[in-house]
Amino acid sequence: MSAAPIDGIVLGVSGGKPASAEVARATSIDVASQWAASRASNTKPGQLRVFYPSKPDEPIVAAVSLASDQKPAPTTAPDTLPAAETYLRNENLEWSRIAAAKGAKALKEHGHPSSSSSSSEGGDDKAKLTKRTIAVDSFASAHAAATGANLGLWQVNHFKTRGPNAAFGEAYEKQGGRDIEVVPLSGGRTRADKEKILDQGDEIKGSSVPLSFFTGEVYAEAQNWARELMETPANLLTPTIFSNVVTERLNKLANVKTTVHDEAWAKSKGMGSFLSVANGTEEPAKMLEIHYKGATSPNAPTLAFVGKGITFDSGGISLKPGLGMKLMRADMGGAAVCVSTVYAIAKLGIPVNLICVTALTENMPSGHATKPGDIVKAMNGLTIEVDNTDAEGRLVLADALTYVSREFKPAVLIDVATLTGAILHALGHEYTGAFVEDESLWQGIKACGEAEDDPFWRMPLSDRFEKYVDTSNSDIVNVGRPAGSASAAIFLKQFVEGLEDRSKQQKATVKYAHLDIAGTMEKIHNTAYQTTILTGRPTRALIEYARRFAVAP
Repeated sequence: MSAAPIDGIVLGVSGGKPASAEVARATSIDVASQWAASRASNTKPGQLRVFYPSKPDEPIVAAVSLASDQKPAPTTAPDTLPAAETYLRNENLEWSRIAAAKGAKALKEHGHPSSSSSSSEGGDDKAKLTKRTIAVDSFASAHAAATGANLGLWQVNHFKTRGPNAAFGEAYEKQGGRDIEVVPLSGGRTRADKEKILDQGDEIKGSSVPLSFFTGEVYAEAQNWARELMETPANLLTPTIFSNVVTERLNKLANVKTTVHDEAWAKSKGMGSFLSVANGTEEPAKMLEIHYKGATSPNAPTLAFVGKGITFDSGGISLKPGLGMKLMRADMGGAAVCVSTVYAIAKLGIPVNLICVTALTENMPSGHATKPGDIVKAMNGLTIEVDNTDAEGRLVLADALTYVSREFKPAVLIDVATLTGAILHALGHEYTGAFVEDESLWQGIKACGEAEDDPFWRMPLSDRFEKYVDTSNSDIVNVGRPAGSASAAIFLKQFVEGLEDRSKQQKATVKYAHLDIAGTMEKIHNTAYQTTILTGRPTRALIEYARRFAVAP
């Protein structure tokens, strides 16, 4: 344990006894006897009890039960199952995330007499945000425990001026739950200390970035940043502000370079599809380009992300209903996930070469706005009829996909977008829809989603749906019916260069996946570490994909 004071401890309990010997050196609480007296279950995972010390200078203990009798891995499921060993490990990882989140949230709510204080300034009941420190047990996985605790502590207090934890106008460190520092129960507080607390079950051998307490911390930090960006209202996160915020944060990291392209640049590139969406807004559109050079070889294959960045989506002339429209502040969720993923990759120093492009604009109605029936020309030369201006995400992505695939020729190209309501009807809030043809890419994405319990479901990226989007006076139309999500995916495929073309006997030089997060961008059922509306998914799964890509592209 660090010599610095600890306000609380999140501790695993197995068979009625503390799972870590470190607790004996941190508190005089007899956890085993207190646990027994509380009549907590010794077999059910996730049972929580909070114990207070007899001495005021000792930490509170939030004890959470571990599973003492894990069931065998299933042999049947709605989708193909990983190996039994992998399935059981992933289950334990999720139990660890949940346990750590439950314990951290309990300590946050209960506070500590020595660290919590409040004052009234000018009649305001705004609480003083005092930095607190909690130590977290590793449970079954140091990586997962650090992830769960940091995700569980996150909150949206950025825009409140009154009430407990209000942090509008406060320092960044006091917003979003960052007033509580999470440290490992066994080990120090520095990055080097946290990196030494390894996850012994890490499946990826030979990685220069093995899973550890530190990786779990960064995975959560990245997802929390994506949540923060998605929650920020549109007047405080225009395309210009988004570009500035991301540039300021990413340029502090090694091997990262950002470039903000304006509308004149997009026009010079022939990005008529992207610019058509920006016609109706007074806010200048931006194309944010990020490069990370982390691979040891300049010839290493490139991984590319493209994110949909509609900072507010009114629907344009095809105006959305007013009820619930405020949620469209998060229509830049794909861009938020992509830049947050890049942040984690760079902070961890994952040895990959990466490019990320986010197409940023508002979609607004005005006298200049694109109208239903208008025809625009994309960067790759295809003409597009805009059947519905509320199907704008695919219009901005089209030019971004052409630009990235043509100019940088990545080995793998993944776009992330809050694209269709149809995917919500198909998969709810549980799975991100993954439209992918290449089997190896699908298996890689699937495995990463399972490892981080941020799952994907494979959907058809099939040429059978082309006829749904080619019935128009132009080359292609931006809405296909029925099968709205599959039609949107096949629309996007037309703008990726380097895919297999059987008619030309052209082999694929790029593997492509379209991730539709319109369902997983939000949640309706609380979990231990996901209690806010907007989720930041699938940030952790994409970071894990990059970590594995660095070992086996």
